[in-house]
Amino acid sequence: MDFIDKIKQFSQRIVIIKESLATEEATKTALILPFFNLLDYDVFNPVEFIPEYTADIGTKKGEKVDYAIMKDGKPVILIEAKSVSDDLTKHDAQLFRYFISTDAKFAILTNGIVYKFFTDLEETNKMDEKPFLEIDLLDLNDSKVAELKKFTKDNFDIDTIFNTASDLKYSNLIKSQLTEQLNNPTDEFVRFIISDFFVGVKTSNVIEKFKPIVKKSMQQFINDFINDKIKSILNDNDNDNDNDNDNDNDDNNEVFTDTNTENKIFTTDEEFEGFNIVRSILSELVDPTEISYKDVERYCNILYQGNSRKWICRLYFNSSKKSIVISDENKNGIRYYIENVNEIYKYKQEIINSLDKYLKKVEI
Repeated sequence: MDFIDKIKQFSQRIVIIKESLATEEATKTALILPFFNLLDYDVFNPVEFIPEYTADIGTKKGEKVDYAIMKDGKPVILIEAKSVSDDLTKHDAQLFRYFISTDAKFAILTNGIVYKFFTDLEETNKMDEKPFLEIDLLDLNDSKVAELKKFTKDNFDIDTIFNTASDLKYSNLIKSQLTEQLNNPTDEFVRFIISDFFVGVKTSNVIEKFKPIVKKSMQQFINDFINDKIKSILNDNDNDNDNDNDNDNDDNNEVFTDTNTENKIFTTDEEFEGFNIVRSILSELVDPTEISYKDVERYCNILYQGNSRKWICRLYFNSSKKSIVISDENKNGIRYYIENVNEIYKYKQEIINSLDKYLKKVEI
């Protein structure tokens, strides 16, 4: 059974039993421990999963965090568990103190349904106030499950997760802000939107007049964008059925584009994540800044030194079946179908070989 299927099955179990869990201990036993067992941690092995881990804070001794996941004898993830009925809004400070006093790089606050993931992006060894990832097991999507899979025992890599945490955190905050503005635009946002075309004084009455117009316009824009995206996906499906191999001539798609096509291009979270995974893999060979991407209508092109003739791979994430096309030694594209973004790691060697052909040419 695939990881995503296991998670969805576990989600269905939560729906059935959550109302019968009256205490924090019941939540731990019925939801939280089985969840980490699902991530392949041996929750009964104190070498890798310690309950009641001691996290002394200064002169305050005997402070304990609910669980710690260990690696090489040191805590790498701290877990603070609460009752399933807890909304998790008042426990960040407690976990914040534990984080400072240990060597852990990640911390998780959970009630067995919602899992909030924290790290120290803003200041080293000081847990951020906002989580970089939040997963609700009763409201799942493929991209969130792909991020969660990185925390499974076999896939867990501190550097890989930390490198993508910043993009995840701030993209989520931006989406949250945009959602809020879509539903209830603020005076400042309305003033910003109308500033280029309304030349009069932007009084309170003017702002109130434009608020419903701005809200309606934004909703219509999103509807139009979604309709265009659906049409593009349907066209991609037709094209992909006719062509399972890509070659270097596809670069024409990047050069000869009209304004209407460019306006349809939107780099998704999954494409950003896929790019970061590829860049992380190739950082073993070159400076990560030499790996860039260029998004076109059909795919996201990952390039060496920003040169479209030195393409490494292409991410086809806009069609019903995700795939990655990797450039071979002759710059012909070999297509590999994947279930989620995290499966890019399966083709690590092929990606390295793709870049290596350009490096060899430089050496010669």
